Amino acid sequence: MLPHPSPLLLDGRLTDGSGGTFDTLNPATGEVLGAAADATAADMDEAIAAARRAFDETGWPRDVALRVRCLRQLRDALRRHSDELREMTIAEVGAPRFLTAGAQLDGPVADLGWFADLAESYEWTRDLGRAEPMGMPSARRVVREPVGVVGAITPWNFPHQINLAKLGPALAAGNTVVLKPAPDTPWCAAVLGVLIATETDIPPGVVNIVTSSDHALGAQLAEDPRVDLVSFTGSTATGRAVMTSAAATLKKVFLELGGKSAFVVLDDADLRAACSYAAFSSVAHAGQGCALTTRILVPRDRYEEATEIISRTLRSVGAGDPNDEATMCGPVISARQRDRIEGYLELALKEGGAFACGGGRPEGRDRGFWIEPTLITGLTNDARTAREEIFGPVLVLLPHDGDDDAVRIANDSPYGLSGAVYGTDVERARGVAARLRTGTVSVNGGVWYGADVPFGGYKQSGIGREMGAAGFEEYLEIKSIAEGVQ
Repeated sequence: MLPHPSPLLLDGRLTDGSGGTFDTLNPATGEVLGAAADATAADMDEAIAAARRAFDETGWPRDVALRVRCLRQLRDALRRHSDELREMTIAEVGAPRFLTAGAQLDGPVADLGWFADLAESYEWTRDLGRAEPMGMPSARRVVREPVGVVGAITPWNFPHQINLAKLGPALAAGNTVVLKPAPDTPWCAAVLGVLIATETDIPPGVVNIVTSSDHALGAQLAEDPRVDLVSFTGSTATGRAVMTSAAATLKKVFLELGGKSAFVVLDDADLRAACSYAAFSSVAHAGQGCALTTRILVPRDRYEEATEIISRTLRSVGAGDPNDEATMCGPVISARQRDRIEGYLELALKEGGAFACGGGRPEGRDRGFWIEPTLITGLTNDARTAREEIFGPVLVLLPHDGDDDAVRIANDSPYGLSGAVYGTDVERARGVAARLRTGTVSVNGGVWYGADVPFGGYKQSGIGREMGAAGFEEYLEIKSIAEGVQ
Protein backbone atom coordinates (compact mmCIF):
# COMPACT_ATOMS: atom_id res chain seq x y z
CA MET A 1 0.00 0.00 0.00
CA LEU A 2 2.73 2.50 0.94
CA PRO A 3 5.89 2.55 -1.21
CA HIS A 4 9.22 2.98 0.57
CA PRO A 5 10.21 5.72 0.71
CA SER A 6 6.74 7.20 0.83
CA PRO A 7 6.00 9.76 -1.92
CA LEU A 8 4.63 13.26 -2.14
CA LEU A 9 1.31 13.89 -3.88
CA LEU A 10 1.76 16.84 -6.26
CA ASP A 11 -0.88 17.70 -8.85
CA GLY A 12 -2.14 14.12 -8.93
CA ARG A 13 1.35 12.55 -9.20
CA LEU A 14 3.06 10.39 -6.60
CA THR A 15 6.60 11.68 -6.72
CA ASP A 16 9.93 11.94 -4.91
CA GLY A 17 10.87 14.96 -2.87
CA SER A 18 13.47 17.38 -4.23
CA GLY A 19 15.32 17.16 -0.92
CA GLY A 20 15.72 13.38 -1.01
CA THR A 21 14.32 11.48 1.96
CA PHE A 22 14.22 11.65 5.74
CA ASP A 23 13.71 8.94 8.35
CA THR A 24 10.61 8.21 10.36
CA LEU A 25 11.17 6.50 13.73
CA ASN A 26 9.35 4.07 15.97
CA PRO A 27 9.00 6.02 19.25
CA ALA A 28 8.69 2.82 21.28
CA THR A 29 12.14 1.61 20.19
CA GLY A 30 13.88 4.60 18.65
CA GLU A 31 14.56 2.50 15.55
CA VAL A 32 14.19 3.73 11.98
CA LEU A 33 10.99 2.45 10.40
CA GLY A 34 11.78 3.72 6.93
CA ALA A 35 11.93 6.88 4.88
CA ALA A 36 9.61 9.57 3.56
CA ALA A 37 9.95 12.00 0.68
CA ASP A 38 11.64 15.20 1.84
CA ALA A 39 10.05 18.17 0.11
CA THR A 40 11.73 21.51 -0.48
CA ALA A 41 10.38 25.02 -1.00
CA ALA A 42 10.21 24.26 -4.74
CA ASP A 43 7.95 21.26 -4.09
CA MET A 44 5.71 23.35 -1.85
CA ASP A 45 5.51 26.01 -4.54
CA GLU A 46 4.40 23.36 -7.05
CA ALA A 47 1.79 22.06 -4.61
CA ILE A 48 0.32 25.51 -4.04
CA ALA A 49 0.27 26.22 -7.78
CA ALA A 50 -1.53 22.93 -8.42
CA ALA A 51 -4.14 23.62 -5.75
CA ARG A 52 -4.69 27.14 -7.09
CA ARG A 53 -5.12 25.84 -10.63
CA ALA A 54 -7.51 23.08 -9.57
CA PHE A 55 -9.69 25.57 -7.73
CA ASP A 56 -9.68 28.25 -10.42
CA GLU A 57 -9.86 26.12 -13.55
CA THR A 58 -11.86 22.97 -12.76
CA GLY A 59 -15.44 22.27 -11.75
CA TRP A 60 -14.49 20.87 -8.33
CA PRO A 61 -15.72 23.92 -6.33
CA ARG A 62 -19.19 23.68 -7.90
CA ASP A 63 -19.70 19.91 -8.24
CA VAL A 64 -21.19 18.78 -4.93
CA ALA A 65 -22.03 15.30 -6.22
CA LEU A 66 -18.43 14.68 -7.26
CA ARG A 67 -17.14 15.83 -3.89
CA VAL A 68 -19.56 13.59 -2.03
CA ARG A 69 -18.60 10.59 -4.15
CA CYS A 70 -14.88 11.21 -3.71
CA LEU A 71 -15.09 11.56 0.07
CA ARG A 72 -16.97 8.28 0.32
CA GLN A 73 -14.39 6.66 -1.96
CA LEU A 74 -11.58 7.84 0.31
CA ARG A 75 -13.42 6.59 3.40
CA ASP A 76 -13.96 3.19 1.79
CA ALA A 77 -10.33 2.96 0.64
CA LEU A 78 -9.11 3.69 4.17
CA ARG A 79 -11.43 1.02 5.53
CA ARG A 80 -10.16 -1.53 3.01
CA HIS A 81 -6.62 -0.93 4.25
CA SER A 82 -7.49 -0.58 7.94
CA ASP A 83 -5.37 -3.53 9.10
CA GLU A 84 -2.23 -2.13 7.45
CA LEU A 85 -3.03 1.38 8.64
CA ARG A 86 -3.50 0.19 12.20
CA GLU A 87 -0.07 -1.42 12.37
CA MET A 88 1.56 1.58 10.70
CA THR A 89 -0.10 3.97 13.16
CA ILE A 90 1.00 1.99 16.20
CA ALA A 91 4.54 1.87 14.87
CA GLU A 92 4.94 5.46 13.67
CA VAL A 93 2.83 7.33 16.25
CA GLY A 94 3.41 5.07 19.24
CA ALA A 95 -0.37 5.04 19.64
CA PRO A 96 -1.72 2.35 21.98
CA ARG A 97 -3.53 -0.29 19.94
CA PHE A 98 -6.88 0.22 21.67
CA LEU A 99 -6.92 3.90 20.62
CA THR A 100 -6.83 2.95 16.94
CA ALA A 101 -10.41 1.72 17.32
CA GLY A 102 -11.33 5.31 18.15
CA ALA A 103 -9.72 8.69 17.54
CA GLN A 104 -6.41 7.32 16.26
CA LEU A 105 -7.93 5.69 13.16
CA ASP A 106 -11.41 4.19 12.89
CA GLY A 107 -13.24 7.25 14.22
CA PRO A 108 -11.83 9.85 11.81
CA VAL A 109 -12.21 7.48 8.84
CA ALA A 110 -15.93 7.15 9.61
CA ASP A 111 -16.14 10.94 10.01
CA LEU A 112 -15.40 11.38 6.30
CA GLY A 113 -18.79 9.87 5.62
CA TRP A 114 -20.43 12.37 7.97
CA PHE A 115 -18.94 15.29 6.06
CA ALA A 116 -20.02 13.74 2.75
CA ASP A 117 -23.56 13.44 4.09
CA LEU A 118 -23.47 17.04 5.31
CA ALA A 119 -22.35 18.36 1.92
CA GLU A 120 -25.14 16.40 0.26
CA SER A 121 -27.87 17.83 2.50
CA TYR A 122 -26.43 21.30 3.16
CA GLU A 123 -28.49 24.41 2.32
CA TRP A 124 -25.98 26.02 -0.05
CA THR A 125 -28.43 28.76 -1.01
CA ARG A 126 -30.94 30.39 1.34
CA ASP A 127 -33.75 32.55 -0.02
CA LEU A 128 -34.32 35.73 2.00
CA GLY A 129 -37.42 36.68 0.03
CA ARG A 130 -38.33 40.04 -1.45
CA ALA A 131 -37.79 43.44 0.09
CA GLU A 132 -37.64 47.07 -1.03
CA PRO A 133 -34.47 48.60 0.41
CA MET A 134 -34.23 52.28 -0.64
CA GLY A 135 -37.45 51.75 -2.57
CA MET A 136 -35.89 49.21 -4.94
CA PRO A 137 -37.83 45.89 -5.17
CA SER A 138 -35.25 43.12 -4.81
CA ALA A 139 -35.14 39.31 -4.54
CA ARG A 140 -32.39 38.36 -2.13
CA ARG A 141 -30.49 35.19 -1.36
CA VAL A 142 -27.43 34.11 0.58
CA VAL A 143 -25.04 31.68 -1.07
CA ARG A 144 -22.32 29.64 0.63
CA GLU A 145 -19.17 29.09 -1.43
CA PRO A 146 -15.75 27.50 -0.80
CA VAL A 147 -12.98 29.77 0.45
CA GLY A 148 -10.45 28.59 -2.17
CA VAL A 149 -7.03 27.08 -1.51
CA VAL A 150 -6.60 25.72 2.01
CA GLY A 151 -3.19 25.27 3.60
CA ALA A 152 -3.50 22.58 6.28
CA ILE A 153 -0.65 22.24 8.80
CA THR A 154 -1.01 19.30 11.18
CA PRO A 155 0.75 17.83 14.24
CA TRP A 156 1.91 14.34 15.12
CA ASN A 157 -0.16 13.32 18.14
CA PHE A 158 -3.39 12.18 16.42
CA PRO A 159 -2.35 12.42 12.77
CA HIS A 160 -5.25 10.56 11.14
CA GLN A 161 -7.84 12.39 13.20
CA ILE A 162 -6.41 15.84 12.50
CA ASN A 163 -5.46 15.25 8.85
CA LEU A 164 -8.95 13.98 8.07
CA ALA A 165 -10.66 16.60 10.25
CA LYS A 166 -9.15 19.18 7.90
CA LEU A 167 -9.43 17.31 4.60
CA GLY A 168 -13.01 16.14 5.19
CA PRO A 169 -14.76 19.50 5.67
CA ALA A 170 -12.40 21.42 3.37
CA LEU A 171 -13.06 19.07 0.46
CA ALA A 172 -16.75 18.71 1.23
CA ALA A 173 -17.02 22.50 1.07
CA GLY A 174 -15.37 22.58 -2.37
CA ASN A 175 -11.89 23.80 -1.52
CA THR A 176 -8.57 22.48 -2.75
CA VAL A 177 -5.93 21.58 -0.17
CA VAL A 178 -2.19 21.52 0.44
CA LEU A 179 -1.49 19.33 3.47
CA LYS A 180 1.80 19.80 5.36
CA PRO A 181 2.03 17.17 8.13
CA ALA A 182 4.46 17.09 11.02
CA PRO A 183 7.83 15.51 10.17
CA ASP A 184 7.42 13.04 13.05
CA THR A 185 4.55 11.19 11.34
CA PRO A 186 4.97 11.55 7.56
CA TRP A 187 3.65 8.10 6.65
CA CYS A 188 0.23 8.78 8.20
CA ALA A 189 -0.18 11.62 5.70
CA ALA A 190 1.62 10.04 2.74
CA VAL A 191 -0.71 7.05 2.78
CA LEU A 192 -3.61 9.43 2.14
CA GLY A 193 -1.82 10.64 -0.98
CA VAL A 194 -1.33 7.11 -2.26
CA LEU A 195 -4.98 6.18 -1.72
CA ILE A 196 -6.26 9.45 -3.21
CA ALA A 197 -4.14 8.94 -6.33
CA THR A 198 -4.92 5.26 -6.80
CA GLU A 199 -8.37 4.57 -5.32
CA THR A 200 -10.46 7.74 -5.69
CA ASP A 201 -11.69 10.08 -8.42
CA ILE A 202 -10.34 13.19 -6.68
CA PRO A 203 -8.99 15.28 -9.59
CA PRO A 204 -5.29 16.21 -9.87
CA GLY A 205 -4.35 19.23 -7.78
CA VAL A 206 -7.37 19.08 -5.49
CA VAL A 207 -5.29 17.46 -2.74
CA ASN A 208 -1.53 17.88 -2.50
CA ILE A 209 0.46 16.27 0.33
CA VAL A 210 3.90 17.63 1.13
CA THR A 211 5.97 15.73 3.70
CA SER A 212 9.19 17.42 4.74
CA SER A 213 11.79 17.56 7.49
CA ASP A 214 11.79 21.36 7.09
CA HIS A 215 9.37 23.15 9.42
CA ALA A 216 9.84 26.34 7.38
CA LEU A 217 7.57 24.94 4.67
CA GLY A 218 4.65 25.57 7.02
CA ALA A 219 5.54 29.26 7.11
CA GLN A 220 5.81 29.26 3.31
CA LEU A 221 2.30 27.86 3.09
CA ALA A 222 0.94 30.46 5.50
CA GLU A 223 2.64 33.38 3.74
CA ASP A 224 1.82 32.52 0.12
CA PRO A 225 -0.81 34.89 -1.36
CA ARG A 226 -2.26 32.06 -3.48
CA VAL A 227 -3.47 30.37 -0.28
CA ASP A 228 -6.84 31.68 0.95
CA LEU A 229 -7.10 29.99 4.36
CA VAL A 230 -4.62 28.41 6.77
CA SER A 231 -5.93 25.67 9.03
CA PHE A 232 -3.39 24.90 11.76
CA THR A 233 -3.39 22.55 14.74
CA GLY A 234 -0.46 22.65 17.14
CA SER A 235 1.09 24.64 19.93
CA THR A 236 -0.04 28.12 20.85
CA ALA A 237 3.46 29.49 20.23
CA THR A 238 3.50 28.13 16.67
CA GLY A 239 -0.08 29.28 16.18
CA ARG A 240 1.01 32.86 16.88
CA ALA A 241 3.72 32.50 14.22
CA VAL A 242 1.21 31.11 11.70
CA MET A 243 -1.15 34.01 12.40
CA THR A 244 1.68 36.48 11.90
CA SER A 245 2.65 34.87 8.60
CA ALA A 246 -0.96 34.90 7.39
CA ALA A 247 -1.50 38.54 8.37
CA ALA A 248 0.46 39.95 5.44
CA THR A 249 -2.21 38.77 3.00
CA LEU A 250 -5.13 38.95 5.47
CA LYS A 251 -6.06 35.33 4.74
CA LYS A 252 -8.50 33.50 6.95
CA VAL A 253 -7.02 31.42 9.76
CA PHE A 254 -8.32 28.52 11.79
CA LEU A 255 -6.16 27.77 14.83
CA GLU A 256 -6.66 24.81 17.16
CA LEU A 257 -3.99 25.32 19.80
CA GLY A 258 -2.85 24.29 23.26
CA GLY A 259 -4.55 23.60 26.54
CA LYS A 260 -3.97 23.11 30.25
CA SER A 261 -7.44 21.96 31.11
CA ALA A 262 -8.86 21.48 34.59
CA PHE A 263 -10.71 18.47 35.98
CA VAL A 264 -12.85 19.82 38.84
CA VAL A 265 -13.82 17.32 41.54
CA LEU A 266 -16.65 18.73 43.67
CA ASP A 267 -16.94 18.00 47.38
CA ASP A 268 -20.00 15.79 46.89
CA ALA A 269 -18.28 13.57 44.31
CA ASP A 270 -17.32 9.95 44.73
CA LEU A 271 -13.65 10.80 45.18
CA ARG A 272 -12.35 7.39 44.22
CA ALA A 273 -14.34 7.23 41.00
CA ALA A 274 -13.60 10.83 40.05
CA CYS A 275 -9.86 10.74 40.72
CA SER A 276 -9.38 7.33 39.12
CA TYR A 277 -11.20 8.49 35.99
CA ALA A 278 -9.26 11.77 35.88
CA ALA A 279 -5.93 10.00 36.20
CA PHE A 280 -6.72 7.22 33.76
CA SER A 281 -8.09 9.44 31.01
CA SER A 282 -5.43 12.14 31.25
CA VAL A 283 -2.44 9.90 30.51
CA ALA A 284 -3.96 8.19 27.46
CA HIS A 285 -1.46 8.19 24.57
CA ALA A 286 1.21 9.34 27.06
CA GLY A 287 -0.71 12.55 27.73
CA GLN A 288 -0.15 13.77 24.17
CA GLY A 289 -3.54 15.37 23.67
CA CYS A 290 -4.30 19.08 23.73
CA ALA A 291 -7.71 18.62 25.38
CA LEU A 292 -6.59 16.29 28.18
CA THR A 293 -7.41 17.52 31.68
CA THR A 294 -3.94 17.63 33.24
CA ARG A 295 -4.81 19.92 36.18
CA ILE A 296 -6.87 18.00 38.74
CA LEU A 297 -8.66 20.21 41.29
CA VAL A 298 -9.87 18.49 44.48
CA PRO A 299 -11.35 19.70 47.78
CA ARG A 300 -8.52 20.84 50.06
CA ASP A 301 -9.57 18.61 52.96
CA ARG A 302 -9.32 15.53 50.73
CA TYR A 303 -6.06 16.40 49.02
CA GLU A 304 -4.01 13.61 50.64
CA GLU A 305 -6.67 11.02 49.90
CA ALA A 306 -6.86 12.17 46.28
CA THR A 307 -3.07 11.99 46.02
CA GLU A 308 -3.12 8.35 47.03
CA ILE A 309 -5.98 7.42 44.68
CA ILE A 310 -4.39 9.12 41.65
CA SER A 311 -0.93 7.74 42.39
CA ARG A 312 -2.27 4.21 42.71
CA THR A 313 -4.15 4.58 39.42
CA LEU A 314 -1.12 5.93 37.56
CA ARG A 315 1.09 3.13 38.86
CA SER A 316 -1.44 0.57 37.68
CA VAL A 317 -1.56 2.22 34.23
CA GLY A 318 2.21 2.35 33.87
CA ALA A 319 3.91 2.82 30.52
CA GLY A 320 3.64 -0.13 28.19
CA ASP A 321 4.18 -1.53 24.70
CA PRO A 322 1.70 0.20 22.36
CA ASN A 323 1.16 -3.14 20.57
CA ASP A 324 -0.36 -4.59 23.74
CA GLU A 325 -4.17 -4.34 23.82
CA ALA A 326 -4.02 -3.48 27.54
CA THR A 327 -1.67 -0.51 27.16
CA MET A 328 -3.11 2.92 27.87
CA CYS A 329 0.10 4.97 28.07
CA GLY A 330 2.78 4.28 25.48
CA PRO A 331 5.91 6.24 24.53
CA VAL A 332 6.14 9.93 23.76
CA ILE A 333 6.80 10.77 20.14
CA SER A 334 10.52 11.67 20.12
CA ALA A 335 13.68 12.25 22.09
CA ARG A 336 13.06 15.96 21.74
CA GLN A 337 9.64 15.68 23.34
CA ARG A 338 10.92 13.40 26.11
CA ASP A 339 13.67 15.87 26.92
CA ARG A 340 11.18 18.75 26.95
CA ILE A 341 8.98 16.89 29.45
CA GLU A 342 11.97 16.08 31.63
CA GLY A 343 12.78 19.79 31.66
CA TYR A 344 9.34 20.45 33.14
CA LEU A 345 9.85 17.72 35.73
CA GLU A 346 13.05 19.40 36.86
CA LEU A 347 11.24 22.74 36.94
CA ALA A 348 8.46 21.28 39.10
CA LEU A 349 10.98 20.39 41.81
CA LYS A 350 12.54 23.85 41.65
CA GLU A 351 9.07 25.38 42.04
CA GLY A 352 8.51 23.42 45.26
CA GLY A 353 6.61 20.48 43.88
CA ALA A 354 7.07 16.79 44.64
CA PHE A 355 6.45 13.59 42.72
CA ALA A 356 3.74 11.52 44.38
CA CYS A 357 4.48 8.93 41.71
CA GLY A 358 6.60 8.76 38.59
CA GLY A 359 8.94 11.62 37.78
CA GLY A 360 11.35 9.86 35.42
CA ARG A 361 11.79 7.19 32.79
CA PRO A 362 10.22 3.78 33.44
CA GLU A 363 12.51 0.92 34.36
CA GLY A 364 13.34 -1.48 31.56
CA ARG A 365 12.60 1.05 28.81
CA ASP A 366 16.13 1.80 27.67
CA ARG A 367 15.18 2.08 23.99
CA GLY A 368 12.71 4.57 22.63
CA PHE A 369 11.24 7.65 24.25
CA TRP A 370 9.48 7.07 27.55
CA ILE A 371 8.17 8.98 30.56
CA GLU A 372 6.46 7.41 33.58
CA PRO A 373 2.91 8.53 34.36
CA THR A 374 3.63 11.24 36.91
CA LEU A 375 1.65 13.12 39.58
CA ILE A 376 3.04 16.41 40.88
CA THR A 377 1.80 17.71 44.23
CA GLY A 378 2.63 20.71 46.39
CA LEU A 379 2.24 23.40 43.71
CA THR A 380 -0.09 26.35 43.38
CA ASN A 381 -1.77 27.41 40.17
CA ASP A 382 0.76 30.19 39.57
CA ALA A 383 3.61 27.69 39.08
CA ARG A 384 4.78 27.37 35.48
CA THR A 385 4.37 23.60 35.68
CA ALA A 386 0.71 24.15 36.57
CA ARG A 387 0.12 26.74 33.84
CA GLU A 388 2.09 25.65 30.79
CA GLU A 389 1.24 22.79 28.44
CA ILE A 390 3.64 19.90 29.05
CA PHE A 391 2.16 17.44 26.52
CA GLY A 392 3.18 14.32 28.36
CA PRO A 393 1.80 11.93 31.01
CA VAL A 394 2.23 14.52 33.77
CA LEU A 395 -0.63 15.63 36.03
CA VAL A 396 -0.68 18.44 38.59
CA LEU A 397 -2.92 18.11 41.66
CA LEU A 398 -4.27 21.39 43.06
CA PRO A 399 -6.51 22.00 46.10
CA HIS A 400 -9.66 24.13 45.99
CA ASP A 401 -11.91 25.62 48.69
CA GLY A 402 -15.34 25.14 47.18
CA ASP A 403 -17.12 25.66 43.88
CA ASP A 404 -16.30 29.35 43.45
CA ASP A 405 -12.63 28.79 44.18
CA ALA A 406 -12.50 25.80 41.82
CA VAL A 407 -14.00 27.86 39.00
CA ARG A 408 -11.55 30.67 39.72
CA ILE A 409 -8.55 28.32 39.54
CA ALA A 410 -9.84 26.51 36.46
CA ASN A 411 -10.35 29.80 34.61
CA ASP A 412 -7.04 31.26 35.80
CA SER A 413 -5.23 30.09 32.68
CA PRO A 414 -4.21 31.56 29.34
CA TYR A 415 -5.94 28.55 27.78
CA GLY A 416 -9.58 27.59 27.42
CA LEU A 417 -9.72 24.39 25.40
CA SER A 418 -11.46 21.84 27.58
CA GLY A 419 -12.48 20.92 31.10
CA ALA A 420 -14.35 18.44 33.24
CA VAL A 421 -16.59 18.49 36.31
CA TYR A 422 -17.43 15.53 38.54
CA GLY A 423 -20.11 15.58 41.26
CA THR A 424 -23.10 13.70 42.60
CA ASP A 425 -25.56 16.60 42.30
CA VAL A 426 -25.92 16.79 38.51
CA GLU A 427 -27.53 20.24 38.47
CA ARG A 428 -24.72 21.60 40.63
CA ALA A 429 -22.10 20.01 38.35
CA ARG A 430 -23.84 21.51 35.31
CA GLY A 431 -23.76 24.91 36.99
CA VAL A 432 -20.01 24.68 37.54
CA ALA A 433 -19.50 23.50 33.96
CA ALA A 434 -21.44 26.51 32.68
CA ARG A 435 -18.97 28.83 34.42
CA LEU A 436 -15.86 27.29 32.87
CA ARG A 437 -14.42 29.43 30.06
CA THR A 438 -13.62 26.55 27.74
CA GLY A 439 -14.73 25.25 24.36
CA THR A 440 -15.63 21.75 25.55
CA VAL A 441 -16.64 20.39 28.97
CA SER A 442 -17.27 16.86 30.21
CA VAL A 443 -19.71 16.39 33.09
CA ASN A 444 -19.48 13.14 35.06
CA GLY A 445 -17.53 11.34 32.38
CA GLY A 446 -19.56 12.49 29.37
CA VAL A 447 -17.65 12.25 26.07
CA TRP A 448 -18.10 15.23 23.71
CA TYR A 449 -15.92 13.92 20.85
CA GLY A 450 -17.76 13.24 17.58
CA ALA A 451 -17.96 14.31 13.95
CA ASP A 452 -21.03 16.41 14.72
CA VAL A 453 -19.52 18.21 17.74
CA PRO A 454 -17.63 21.48 17.21
CA PHE A 455 -14.20 21.40 18.85
CA GLY A 456 -12.02 24.39 19.69
CA GLY A 457 -11.13 26.77 22.45
CA TYR A 458 -11.45 30.13 24.13
CA LYS A 459 -8.60 32.56 24.79
CA GLN A 460 -5.17 31.34 23.62
CA SER A 461 -6.49 27.88 22.77
CA GLY A 462 -7.41 28.98 19.30
CA ILE A 463 -9.68 30.67 16.80
CA GLY A 464 -12.65 28.93 15.21
CA ARG A 465 -14.01 25.41 15.50
CA GLU A 466 -13.14 22.06 13.95
CA MET A 467 -15.70 19.31 13.28
CA GLY A 468 -19.46 19.66 13.24
CA ALA A 469 -21.41 22.02 11.02
CA ALA A 470 -19.46 24.92 12.54
CA GLY A 471 -16.18 23.31 11.47
CA PHE A 472 -17.53 22.74 7.96
CA GLU A 473 -18.53 26.39 7.70
CA GLU A 474 -15.00 27.53 8.62
CA TYR A 475 -14.18 26.52 5.03
CA LEU A 476 -16.97 28.55 3.42
CA GLU A 477 -17.45 32.15 2.36
CA ILE A 478 -20.81 33.95 2.42
CA LYS A 479 -22.07 35.75 -0.66
CA SER A 480 -25.23 37.87 -0.57
CA ILE A 481 -27.02 38.39 -3.90
CA ALA A 482 -29.88 40.73 -4.72
CA GLU A 483 -31.74 40.82 -8.05
CA GLY A 484 -33.93 43.70 -9.14
CA VAL A 485 -37.53 42.63 -9.73
CA GLN A 486 -40.66 44.30 -11.08
